[in-house]
Amino acid sequence: MITLIISLALGILVGSVMGLTGAGGGSIAVPALVAGLGWSMQQAMPVALLAVTGGAAVGAIEGLKKKLVRYRAAMLMALVGIPFTTIGVKVAHTMSQQWLMIVFAIVLLIIAVRLFLQHRVPEGNDEQRHTVCHINAQTGRFDWTLSTGLIIGAIGSLAGFCTGLLGVGGGFVIVPMLRRFTNVSMHGAVATSLLVIALVGASAVASALQHGAELPLAFTLSFVIATAGGMLAGRLFARRLSAHVIQRSFATMLLFVAGGLLLKAAALF
Repeated sequence: MITLIISLALGILVGSVMGLTGAGGGSIAVPALVAGLGWSMQQAMPVALLAVTGGAAVGAIEGLKKKLVRYRAAMLMALVGIPFTTIGVKVAHTMSQQWLMIVFAIVLLIIAVRLFLQHRVPEGNDEQRHTVCHINAQTGRFDWTLSTGLIIGAIGSLAGFCTGLLGVGGGFVIVPMLRRFTNVSMHGAVATSLLVIALVGASAVASALQHGAELPLAFTLSFVIATAGGMLAGRLFARRLSAHVIQRSFATMLLFVAGGLLLKAAALF
């Protein structure tokens, strides 16, 4: 019973963060399972990733209905990212628990610092931002050029590798990168990220299972359901917050998570 309560509580937390940011589910899920249940990184990764993938799928459907998803960009990122998930999974199995934690923490710190230092633009001026990949104001779609395709593909490959290596959805790469290199709105970036996470995450879970990962059925099922419910609640609440508030809050959260992982990794040496 205690384990079930823990799974539900952690799932709601993870889903809520993912619904708000489109990026934080995996970065919270893995450390939460490690800290809350004493699991290893390798044990936590497939369970966390399956829950994040399921929650992302629910969120992606909602985003598609509201026409927030840049589905062409999402499909390109997924197609490029899926092969890199297998590479990430293989690399993860060659690393020790301590070094996986350290790498995870470093990645989170880099993303957090970039979010804090990222140039803030006035609310509502996304269309006017000067970016490499630009959405045409008349068509409402990306102006697809070679550079646009290469950048979107590169974001997908990096997200896919991180998904396989760290057991996360990859959204903590996708959202800030889309905000940095495109003029997609924050809410559009979140919705697009959720679709990519759903597609790439499903591939990563399959790859992890092929490499011997195990999923405790009862815990995983309750964790997945709670994550999906928390994600829907987070998406509803996200509409009441500005993009800047979400961005700053997410960056602060990543700093705390990274710090906790570094402390735990240091204790294992």
